[in-house]
Amino acid sequence: MNIETLILVLNKMFCKNIINADYQTEQLKGGYVGDVSLITGTAETDSNEKLPYKVVLKVQERWERIDDPNSWRREYDLYVSNLDSMFDESFRWAKCYHAEINNDETQTQLWIEYINGVTDRNLTIEMLEKAAEELGRFQGRICAQNPPMLQNISCFSDFSFVKNLYILYTVNDSVYDYIYSEDCPIPNHLRQMLIDVYGNSEIIFANRKKLPVVLCHRDLSAKNMFYFDGKIISIDWDCAGWGAMGEDITQLILPSWCRPYTGHTNIQYIDECYRKLIPAYFKGVLQYLNVPPIENFYIWEMIILRYAHAFPSCYMVAKSDGEKNELINILQKLYDLKDIKLKI
Repeated sequence: MNIETLILVLNKMFCKNIINADYQTEQLKGGYVGDVSLITGTAETDSNEKLPYKVVLKVQERWERIDDPNSWRREYDLYVSNLDSMFDESFRWAKCYHAEINNDETQTQLWIEYINGVTDRNLTIEMLEKAAEELGRFQGRICAQNPPMLQNISCFSDFSFVKNLYILYTVNDSVYDYIYSEDCPIPNHLRQMLIDVYGNSEIIFANRKKLPVVLCHRDLSAKNMFYFDGKIISIDWDCAGWGAMGEDITQLILPSWCRPYTGHTNIQYIDECYRKLIPAYFKGVLQYLNVPPIENFYIWEMIILRYAHAFPSCYMVAKSDGEKNELINILQKLYDLKDIKLKI
C-alpha cells in the first residue's frame, strides 16, 4: 500500500493536514467482485493531533461480465462522475475519498468510507421498510427531476440488463429442462408456478418497458445496505443503471438470509417483507410521481423470474431432505404471495 496515497485519503477524510499515519490491514472479502480491506490506524496532524481512523480499500481487477463488459470499472467511473450530487443524507452511497485507475486500465482502487451501521442479517423489518421508502423517494425524485447531468454518464448498465441475465440463466440450461420434466420432484403447483412465469416472461418484460425508467442499484440486497442513525447507506454500485420502477425492490423482498445460497433461511420474514416493503417503496415514489396501481408493476412476477433459476438449481444439488424441504417451503411462501392484495 502506498503511504502517500493513504495520507492523501486521510487529508480528505479529516479535512486536516495529515503528516504521518500508521496502519493495519484486514481483508473483508476477496474475489472477482473486488478485494476489499479494512485499513485502520492513527493519523498525525501537523499540530500533533492524533486521530484514529478506519477506511475501506477496494481493489478491483479487470474481469468480464457477460453482456456488461465494463462493469468491473463501473464503480470507479461513477465515483469520478457527478453522481454523488444526486444523493441526499437520507439515502446515499458510501463516500469515496480517492479513486484511481492504473495506466493500462486493468485495475481500480477505491478508498471508501467505513460504515459502522447495521447490515445484512441484522437488519430488522423496520429498517428494511425504511430502506424501501427511501429507495422509492430517491428513484421518484430522480425520475421527476430528470437532471441533465445523468444523461451524460455513459457507464450505466442499460435497461435490458435484467432480461439479459434471465436469458443467460434459462436458455439451454439443465435447470430449465429440470423444471419442465415430469420426473421433477418439486410439487406440481410450485413447478407450474415457475413454468407459467417462464412462459409469460416475454410479456412481463414487454410490459415493464411501459413503466417509468429509474436509476437502479440492481444489487440492493441487505448485504449491500447499511442502516445508520436513521439513514440508509448503500455500497457496491457496479451493476447500476437504467431500469424499470420496482425492479430494485424485488431484491429486498427476499432478505439475503432467505436466499438458498446463504445456507441460512428464515422464511417467516418473506410474507412480512412483501406486505410492508412494497407499500413503503411506493409511499416514497408517490412523493414525486403519480404512478399506476401496485399490481401493474409485475413485482410478484419479477421476484419469481429473479429466483426461478436459483431455487431449482439449489434443489438439484441439495445434500439432504432438510435442505430440499427448506427450499420447497420458500417456494410455497412465494406461491402464497400471489394472492396478497397490497394497499398504499
